[in-house]
Amino acid sequence: MKNVLIISSSLRNKSNTEYVAREIEKGVRDAGNNVEFISLKDKDIKFCKGCLACQKTQKCVIKDDANEIVEKVKNADTLIFATPIYYYEMSGQLKTLLDRCNPLFVQDYKFRDVYLVTASDDDTDFAYENAVNGLKGWIACFEKSRFGGVFSAGGMNDPEEVKQNDKMLNDAYSFGNKIK
Repeated sequence: MKNVLIISSSLRNKSNTEYVAREIEKGVRDAGNNVEFISLKDKDIKFCKGCLACQKTQKCVIKDDANEIVEKVKNADTLIFATPIYYYEMSGQLKTLLDRCNPLFVQDYKFRDVYLVTASDDDTDFAYENAVNGLKGWIACFEKSRFGGVFSAGGMNDPEEVKQNDKMLNDAYSFGNKIK
């Protein structure tokens, strides 16, 4: 049994990203794992200042919601980041959170497997390649972790559109259910 943390970075109400991430959450839970789901919607997460104080203190000097989330990232066995694809890249909210994980660079973290979940209008692999590369760059800074894979929900643009796509939702559930 693993402690799995799912972080959804979509700020849109009734987003396809969040619906897909919730289906993956069900699959992860049904596989016997502990799961925590965090939505970045309504979270106060400021940009990293690049001061590097966290490299000495292991804490960020900025006081906002990112500090609590980063602590949860540190203690999870498995991470699943869900993002809408904007301009063929991860959302700014997710990138900002990843930057704010800088205090973990000098700490002993638990996470090993890191997954990416994307939702986009474009249904080609090209739609999410840059987001995968960005996440792999982040993972490369944490030598004990590895990229576990990507689940792409492409071909949808309108809010809640995925709710009419039973195959996509079943595939999302199956993706989550294989995380053990």
